[in-house]
Amino acid sequence: MTDRTESGRPVRTRHQSSQFFATPAGQFVRVVAYVVLVFGVLFGIYRFGRAMGDREVRVSNSTIQQLRTESQKISTQNAKQAATITDLQANLKKIQAKLDSILPSENTYNITPNQSLIVADGRLTVGLIGSPANQNVNINVNGKPYSVPAGDTINIALDASTACQVTVQSFDMFMAVLHATCAAAKPK
Repeated sequence: MTDRTESGRPVRTRHQSSQFFATPAGQFVRVVAYVVLVFGVLFGIYRFGRAMGDREVRVSNSTIQQLRTESQKISTQNAKQAATITDLQANLKKIQAKLDSILPSENTYNITPNQSLIVADGRLTVGLIGSPANQNVNINVNGKPYSVPAGDTINIALDASTACQVTVQSFDMFMAVLHATCAAAKPK
C-alpha cells in the first residue's frame, strides 16, 4: 500500500511485520531465526559430508575386499605354479639322469662284456673282453689286449701325427665306463 505526498512521489508505509522486528522481541526472534537457519545449514552440510564420506568408505571397503580376493587368487595360482615347477624340475632331473646313463657325456662310453665300440671319431675300436674282474678290466684296443684298473689310461700312437688315450673311468660287474679321445701329436 502506498500513499502519495504532495510532490507526487509514492511513500511506503511500514507494515506491522516490519514494525515487529524493530522491537526487542522481534530482534530476538530474528536472531533466533538466523541461529536456527545457520545451525540448519551447518547440520545439512554435516549430513551431506557424512553421507559422502560414508559412500567413499563403502567404495573403499568394496575395493579393498575385491583386491583381497584377487590377491588370494593370485597367491593360490602362484602356489600351484611353484608346485608345478618343482614337479617339472624333479621330472627333468630324472629324465636327465636317464639320458646321461643312456648317452653319457662326450667321448665317454658305457661298454658291456663282449661288446665292441668304434670310438674317438672312428679311429679306435674298443672291446670289453669278458666281465670285469675285482681289480681290473680286460680291454681290447685296435686288436691289442690290455688289463687295466679303474683310473688308468692307455696311450696309443696310431701314427706319428695322432695320439689317442683310452681311460677306464669306472667299472662294475655288468659294464665299464671308458673315456676315449684322439688328438694331433704335439710337435717336439
